[in-house]
Amino acid sequence: MPHKTGGEATVEALIAHGVHTLFGLPGIQNDWLYNALFDNRDQIRVIHTRHEQGCAYMALGFALATGEPGVFNVVPGPGLLNATAGMATAYALNAKVFCLTGQILSRNIGKGIGDLHEIPHQDEVLRGLTKWNDIVLHPSDAGRKVAQAFHELASGRPRPVALEIPPDVLKRRAAVPETPDPWKPFAPPVDAGAIETAGQWLGAAERPMIFVGSGAQGVSAEVGQLAEMLQAPVVAYRTGLGVLNSRNPLSLKMPEAHAYYKATDVVLAIGSHMRTPLQRWGTDRNLKIIRIDVDSDAMHRIQQPDLPIVARAEDALPPLLDAADRHNRKRASRAAQMRELKADWAKTSAYLEPQRSYLAIIREELGEDGIFVDELTQMGYAARIIMPIYKPRTYLSSGYQGTLGYGFPTALGAKVARPDVPVLSIAGDGGFMFSVGELATAVQHRIPLVAIIFNNDAYGNVRTMQIRDYDERVIATDLVNPDFVKLGESFGANAFRAEDEGQLRTAMRYGFASELPTIIEVPIGETPSLDRLRDQGRVRPPR
Repeated sequence: MPHKTGGEATVEALIAHGVHTLFGLPGIQNDWLYNALFDNRDQIRVIHTRHEQGCAYMALGFALATGEPGVFNVVPGPGLLNATAGMATAYALNAKVFCLTGQILSRNIGKGIGDLHEIPHQDEVLRGLTKWNDIVLHPSDAGRKVAQAFHELASGRPRPVALEIPPDVLKRRAAVPETPDPWKPFAPPVDAGAIETAGQWLGAAERPMIFVGSGAQGVSAEVGQLAEMLQAPVVAYRTGLGVLNSRNPLSLKMPEAHAYYKATDVVLAIGSHMRTPLQRWGTDRNLKIIRIDVDSDAMHRIQQPDLPIVARAEDALPPLLDAADRHNRKRASRAAQMRELKADWAKTSAYLEPQRSYLAIIREELGEDGIFVDELTQMGYAARIIMPIYKPRTYLSSGYQGTLGYGFPTALGAKVARPDVPVLSIAGDGGFMFSVGELATAVQHRIPLVAIIFNNDAYGNVRTMQIRDYDERVIATDLVNPDFVKLGESFGANAFRAEDEGQLRTAMRYGFASELPTIIEVPIGETPSLDRLRDQGRVRPPR
């Protein structure tokens, strides 16, 4: 067997599994990993960031925009802890993120003697944020354990994985077996009987509905076929946006579907937990719920479905289409009814200005294929329920994790993954400053992202709640900001201030045509809250 360092064996295994980009920050525990990355720099591009959270978020954006693994590397201890917000977000989003982290010297792990970057029970920190984690203790194990990490990423429910490698293992040269070929991922077998029953239920349903989440992003075409066959509206919120083109009359945002849900008799959830309808809108004896999910443990959460189908959506949808077609009947178009629901919702949400106007401009300038990355801001909240999304993996969200500040670095990772399409992030001034240092990363690596900063000099969402809900006890929410144009220019980025809609269009067009990152500051005052639209209330009595 050839002799290699642990670092060389690790990098060769990454290459063998198709990795061509790694987001990372070098440090002494990872020196021999970066030596190997240098020697293979023609095959793996290293995007080095200004903060470890940037590494994790960029790997997240890479994974969300492509459905392929995003890989990042950090030093142990504080480096890893800095990255954990990104890992928590990846966990919430079912994202294929691979954390390759350093460790202290293998002989000192667990002894508490004060090695540089030592933290107690680092493996347990990782265990809480991943579906699988392990440690490499000899160079000969590196290839096999990297292969297992990718196998875990591709098998079952996608969630982050982590692999620790101590510095002495990365440095040590030893006989190393050939890098293993990628392992075939595991997928649960499709229950043909359950699929047949689902086809019967859907075919007989008078008013079927389909709810889609992140698990349906890979079956956009099949969902569209099923929806047309059944004339069933397809409902999405955050992670399911783009599965069905918003131009299709059957494509509904979550609030638009509220009224229709009341008389629905069969619901099909594809890669979605249906949290809002199950917890807020209610269920009753007249509603049957079919759920397709690759994770059997997820079936019982919130509410057990009437018909659970444990399978990948990619495996379950083709036979379900056949089954539903056999049991279906000719159905009248519901396009007019869906357009009426959309029109009613447009009237209800018309008060959302200036959010609606700004998002309309962004949608037009971003184009058909452009990727939009939201944030924890009123503009982002509005986007989830009023912005049209045309294609899968073009609307990126932090999901239920709600990690303020995730948007800008996540969008950078998406742009690295998809240099062929425009990528735009929005943020408030507070959220943008969480990761403003990554503007230097964007300039250095020439990542031509467009980032819009809606600036109200406050943590605006919290400040609004303090005024409205707590008798104007405004505390710790007013902000002193830099001049964002001067700030952007000082980094070497394009930077503009847009005082009106025309200036915003011009700045966006310039940014999308540039080879450098572009930030656009939009001064904005108080914006109307979405809170009165959130709780639409129960429409079905309890079972």
